[in-house]
Amino acid sequence: MHKNILIIGACGQIGTELTFTLRANYGSEVVIASDIREGNESLMASGPFELLDATDYDALEEIVAYWEIDEVYLMAAMLSATAEKFPMRAWNLNMNSLFNVLNLAKEKKISKIFWPSSIAVFGPNTPRENTAQNTIMEPSTVYGISKQSGERWCEYYHNKFDVDIRSIRYPGLISWKTMPGGGTTDYAVEIYHKALSDGAYTCFLNESTSLPMMFMDDAIRATLELMESDAEKIKVRSAYNLSAMSLTPAEIAASIQERIPSFEMSYAPDFRQAIADSWPSSIDDSRAQKDWNWKAEFDLEKTTKEMLANLKS
Repeated sequence: MHKNILIIGACGQIGTELTFTLRANYGSEVVIASDIREGNESLMASGPFELLDATDYDALEEIVAYWEIDEVYLMAAMLSATAEKFPMRAWNLNMNSLFNVLNLAKEKKISKIFWPSSIAVFGPNTPRENTAQNTIMEPSTVYGISKQSGERWCEYYHNKFDVDIRSIRYPGLISWKTMPGGGTTDYAVEIYHKALSDGAYTCFLNESTSLPMMFMDDAIRATLELMESDAEKIKVRSAYNLSAMSLTPAEIAASIQERIPSFEMSYAPDFRQAIADSWPSSIDDSRAQKDWNWKAEFDLEKTTKEMLANLKS
């Protein structure tokens, strides 16, 4: 079936790769990228692009009407570390952009939405090991509060107005194609870049901080598998837990040292350590496995191999 797709926040870490994958799958002419600023050259050359402030309902509605959009992927957000510095700006962007898209769906102007949640919805009172789909949340960061609030609104709009919204609680994401943008797990990308450029890296978390991580290819595939699943299979309308591997900075360093023995790692924890300490160390994603057959493909070994090979070239 022919459908037109709008990606909001297409120039971010996930948005960029999502745009390329959707265009490869469905054709570049039906996937409209948008962001508050222009993206890199390859993104801009790959298909249609619109400058868009996702908090401006009228501008969003106009683009949806002009391109006859069916599905929206709302990837625009201010991430955890940056949001702590600009709380109200983060709340405004993260919440109002979501309301704008939910209300378009409520008015039947779009038919399906993907909105990313995060492990940041969990907090210091959440059981840290094998964190369940339904558990204590109580997030302690601006980003986490906005994502947990967003989950509740997503479920509400689904139950009340039959809005077809789908969501994943992304863990930390590791990618070689785009640099991360102000998250607490950014070290897991920076470490590979610095291993090749400097032969050394100073990590802003301590060596034993275990966090859920995922290679970007798995995250993109999970997103598309969720969106392509039949609606009746989607039993969770807040956001699905998603898991691949749990890693410490020391484990990532060791996997790099197997290939670059001279690589040196040091540690200087900063304000992001407290954020990381409030998050789970491992995630139970059995609901996603059961409902839409989710299964991760990348472990640490495979991730390190891909990251170093692609960054070198």
